[in-house]
Amino acid sequence: MFSINAIASTISQISNIPHPFLATVASENAPIILSGVLLTLIVIYLASKLGSEVAKRLDLPPVLGELVAGVIVGVTALRLVIFPEGEFTASDSLIMSVLQYLNQLNPESVNRIFETQSEVVSVLSELGVIILLFEIGLESDVRQLKEVGIQAFVVAFIGVIAPFAGGTIGLMYFFHVATIPAIFAGAALTATSIGITSKVLAEIGQLKSKEGQIIVGAAVIDDVLGIIVLAVVASLAKTGEVDITNVFILLVSAIAFLFGSILLGGIFNKAFVGLVSKLKTRGNIVIPAFIFAYIMAFIGNAIHLEGILGAFAAGLVLDETDARNELDDLIKPVADLLVPIFFVTVGAKADLSVLNPMISENRSGLLIAAFLLVVAIVGKVITGWVVFGVPDVNRLAIGIGMVPRGEVGLVFAGIGTASGAINKPLEVAIIIMVILTTFLAPPFLRIAFGKNQEAEVPISG
Repeated sequence: MFSINAIASTISQISNIPHPFLATVASENAPIILSGVLLTLIVIYLASKLGSEVAKRLDLPPVLGELVAGVIVGVTALRLVIFPEGEFTASDSLIMSVLQYLNQLNPESVNRIFETQSEVVSVLSELGVIILLFEIGLESDVRQLKEVGIQAFVVAFIGVIAPFAGGTIGLMYFFHVATIPAIFAGAALTATSIGITSKVLAEIGQLKSKEGQIIVGAAVIDDVLGIIVLAVVASLAKTGEVDITNVFILLVSAIAFLFGSILLGGIFNKAFVGLVSKLKTRGNIVIPAFIFAYIMAFIGNAIHLEGILGAFAAGLVLDETDARNELDDLIKPVADLLVPIFFVTVGAKADLSVLNPMISENRSGLLIAAFLLVVAIVGKVITGWVVFGVPDVNRLAIGIGMVPRGEVGLVFAGIGTASGAINKPLEVAIIIMVILTTFLAPPFLRIAFGKNQEAEVPISG
């Protein structure tokens, strides 16, 4: 988590301005930073509610409305919610312009405020997705996940190998892209955004279905495999060779973490119920539950996995407790406050200007993007047809559920650009692929399950 003091220290090292001076400046700007965060949250909540309500009335998944609303208030349109990524500055933000005018700030001060308030909103967004995955874990049935475990693994494995191989080989053969950039772009096709898919499944009442459990299980495994693939290609981009030891450690850590969490769940459940029964003040259930979820998320980050995997594992463990139904009801209002920040933020960061063919540097990227989009969709949709031993399963729904890349794909693009492994046209192509798979998957997932499948099971029980 960020701190104003840490940011001041970093700036002082870059600019040679004494750290205490910057700390004082940061302290003086704290009320303005808070104002920026509050205005941003107001915009996010209004966009989230309006977007989800419109989507609901159009018989579309509300999460799609939140994503579209994010695009409208983000870098593509109104520029109310923007972030320093992508070389944006405070002058690009309408909210920062208002704060600058009201407080008579100089350009340097307003840029520091912009960066800091963006960090705060980003942290809230990360907390939102952690709580979402904790909630999804609570909604998932461990017994059902165990029943579809092998199928989920096969879906995840094919869902990584097929788009990775298709993207890498296709870019090298058809577009004559060099090996390392092609591998990086292929890797960006591997991951699935579990946050987006699981939210849609919950909204249409399919989270606990066979298909829903296979999708969620596969998406979790997909995330682990995606992280390992990312470690491999990042190492390749940096040194030209793969660090086998690092990859092995990641693999062992991921397997031990997920399976260990589930196996030890029974022991923790008894301890959790015993603790809850002894606490007599408000929050006697929800506070210990969040402590556990955050500990698991921290461990996930600490061993170089994802915090969301830890939160999901925590939800799976607590799903077996007697307090689970009450916990569902208590988490719902917290999720309602933080989860929309995540989805609107994902939409806000999607710069649709990369789709403009009038910009010369976009043109080659658009052609590559068309290829990557086909590979991204086909490479995931085919996974539904590798499911075995499950009668009357909706294979198309499983395949479509694996399609959205969301923020995970943007992480690959960002690391590839930062390492110098990919150029601008290839970066544009990856971003377009991420945007379109993210926005196309929710409505098509709804169609695949059938419009008669209305939301029977709300996400918080």
